[in-house]
Parts: sequence; C-alpha cells; structure tokens
Amino acid sequence: MEQLAISEQNSAESSLRGHSHLQHPPEYFRSRSDSSCWPSLSPGHSAENRTGAKSLPDMLLKSSFEEFTPDVTADGHDETYRFQCSCPGLYQCSVTGLVFHMEGEGDVVYRIIPWNRRRLAQHHKQPAGPLFDIKCVQQSVSQLHLPHCEISSTGGCDFLSVAHEIDDGVEFIAPHKITETHVIINITGFSGFGNVKDDDSPPDPVRALVLLFYRPPVDPELTSLLNVLLLPRNVVLRDVLRTRRKLVGDETYIETSPHCKLQPKQEYTLSTSLEDESVLVQPTEAEFDCDNYDNYFPSFQVYFEKIMKHVKLLLREANSSCSVWERRVCLSSTGVTRSCGPSALNLPSDKKLFDVRSSFIEGISGPVLKSLLDKLLEKKVLSDSERESADDMLNRRDKARFVIDTVRQKGDAASSEMIKFLCEADPFLCEHLDLS
Repeated sequence: MEQLAISEQNSAESSLRGHSHLQHPPEYFRSRSDSSCWPSLSPGHSAENRTGAKSLPDMLLKSSFEEFTPDVTADGHDETYRFQCSCPGLYQCSVTGLVFHMEGEGDVVYRIIPWNRRRLAQHHKQPAGPLFDIKCVQQSVSQLHLPHCEISSTGGCDFLSVAHEIDDGVEFIAPHKITETHVIINITGFSGFGNVKDDDSPPDPVRALVLLFYRPPVDPELTSLLNVLLLPRNVVLRDVLRTRRKLVGDETYIETSPHCKLQPKQEYTLSTSLEDESVLVQPTEAEFDCDNYDNYFPSFQVYFEKIMKHVKLLLREANSSCSVWERRVCLSSTGVTRSCGPSALNLPSDKKLFDVRSSFIEGISGPVLKSLLDKLLEKKVLSDSERESADDMLNRRDKARFVIDTVRQKGDAASSEMIKFLCEADPFLCEHLDLS
C-alpha cells in the first residue's frame, strides 16, 4: 500500500498554512508527523461515485493533518465535542482520533452514542469502534477518518465497513480507503458513523489496551481492588473514564504502557508475581471481547487483603507460558490511605490546585475556562487587570496555566472559590481531578 508522505517541511503544506485563518490560535494545533502514532494516509480504491474530495487542490491531500483539542461540553453524564475551523485541511481530534477532511469553514459537533447491537446483528455485523454522532451545519466535511484497531498484515481490514444511521435504519458504507490506523469514507450527510465488522470474520489479532483502575483501601479496611480491562485500542480513553465513573464511582486510573496485541474470542489468564494468599485474581480465565465499546466492564479483578506498594502483572494466553503483556505496576502513589501525614481531603485548597495543576491545564476546555473566568471576576477572586491579562492569551493552555497559578498564589480562600466554581461548570473534570 503506497503511503503519502507526511512532513512538516512539505512545501505544499507550507503554502496551505499561508492561507490558514483558524478560529483557534495557531498554538491550538500541533502538526502531526509522528508515524508511530498515526501513519500517513494511504490511497485506495473508491467504492463510491462521490468525488467531492477531489475538489480540493492535490497539495492539500498530500499535506499533513493538524491535531486539535476540541472544546468539551459536559451535560450530566454526557459529553459533546466541538471543533471550529475556517479553512480547508485535514484535522485530527486529540481525544477521539477522528480525522475530518474539511472543504472549507465549518462547526463540527460530535459525541459518542450507544450502538444498537440488535440492528447490527440483523445484518450480521458487530461493532469495530465507537459510534459517533456527528453534525456539521455547513456540510463542509467531505471525508471522515475513523480509527480502527485491525492489523493490516493479517487481513483483518478486509472485513471492515462503516455503519451510517439513517432515520430508523442503518446503511453500510464501503471504505474509500483504509490506512494502517483509519477507515476513510466519503460523506454527504451526517448522524451516526462507526466502524463495523462482519460477524463471520476470522478472529485475527488486533491492537488492544490493558487498562488498570485501582480502588485503594479505606481505614480500617485494608482490602483494595484492581480492575483490569481488556479493550480494543480504538476506544476513547476519556469515554472509558467517564463511563467507569458513572458505573462504579470513585477509582483511580493507573497510567502505564497499555499497548498489546490480543486475539478475539481467545481465553487469557492474569497472574501476579506474588505468591501470597492475600492476593486473589478473579476469574481464572477471561475471553477477550473485541467489541466492548459501551460498558467497559473489567475482564479481571485483583483483590489485595493487605497494602501493597507495587505488583507485577502478567497476561498470557490460556495454556501458554508466553506473556502477551507484562508490567510492574506501582500502587503506593495511587491514593492509599496512610496513618500519618495529611490526607487529600484535608489538604488546603491551594495545595489541591497545585497537585492537579498539570491535569487541569490539559483537561479544561475552552468554554469551561471562559465560564470559570467570568465567575472568578464576578466574585472578585480575579481583578479586572488579571482578567484582561488572561483574555490577551490566545493559547488555551497558557490561559489555564495563568488562571490556576494566579488563584492558588492568593491562598486557600481564593483557591476554594475556584474549586467550587469549577465543580459547578464541569463536574466530570472535577471528579477526574478528585476535587469534588
């Protein structure tokens, strides 16, 4: 499969950027040339008669895409993403992995919605990715690139198509192109789009994730729980965190290298390096569910009856001694209650803000940040000049960094007010930051 070169030095891209007038500042985007994450687009054979993509200059198709961070609006337990731009190009969402091929200016609003599995089963299909509800009033999206988790060398991509919800039914769109990471389709309308796979497709290995969620002990109980999820790689991590919070409440996501290759319908076992009766893994075997895009239930649970600082986990195919994923996991820094020192609940508010500073800067959306600034000014936590200084900053991260540093330096009372306002504006972010 011939690949199109992606390079920041591409002269065509430089020419294109010379005409760029994004509504977001240039710093809002990062040019992506890291092929290890998202390889370059590769040409294929069109399965449709639509040729709208060819209306853009050839240089546009050969230039690299831009990565953007969408504005996120939380409505209860639902989240909506929004992307605004005012020039043609290829733009990739840093949260979902979606790539939009824009023919011109547009306001794209999208969210993740549940699959109707019964409807898919009637057509002998199963989910092969999240289902995205996508809308664009300007109808300026000519192509949509949906992330997949298949390994092209095994032939798994041959069984992929895209489900498109229409009225009370569904149609299946043959891919225009399939790259190492994305299924590309030409589109003329909007609503629900998601990758699907034939029910009778062979169970070839796919790129997968092992995600860990820890529930630390609470005094006087010493029992703690580690939930281990085996998921396809093209799940949206933010959606997994949000859904887990809704399903089970408080738990800590443990960041580790999650990537591996797993085979659908294959039985796996999870073991630890500890030969200790105080550690129990349940169940003894679990099948990898390749179409788990909704509820995100754990495949394994590890119970610890005493406090552990770390544990080594090994995932193997059943009846095999070779591990497909192996990591040393640190548990001591994930919120275990100790008998000495201040607990997170008792920390002063300015210290809480300092502890979550990096996550706040990365996680807060543009609309929430604006709302937070309005409230801080209204309650005189920020002065007029400080608000003006924040407004002068075009980069969202710089603005968020200025706000949290300015407020926490004013002490506990000001920081407490900011935490209260933030919890009102974005409850999910506050739960993720353990501020609520």
